[in-house]
Amino acid sequence: MKSYGQVLDSIEALPEDQQESLVDIVRKRLAERRRDALIKSVGEARKEFKSGKLRPATPAEIMSKILA
Repeated sequence: MKSYGQVLDSIEALPEDQQESLVDIVRKRLAERRRDALIKSVGEARKEFKSGKLRPATPAEIMSKILA
């Protein structure tokens, strides 16, 4: 496996249009991973809510727990 520096050097050797394309691809893949993680998290929260492990809360209640 290449080191981080080697990867950067390889990218620098690419023409500018390929570098831009690579940036677009990486951003899209990162967004897709975040979206997949969010979908999984929401699904888990819905299951917990249906099972009674969670209860509805107001924004004020949520903030008070976060800031406590």
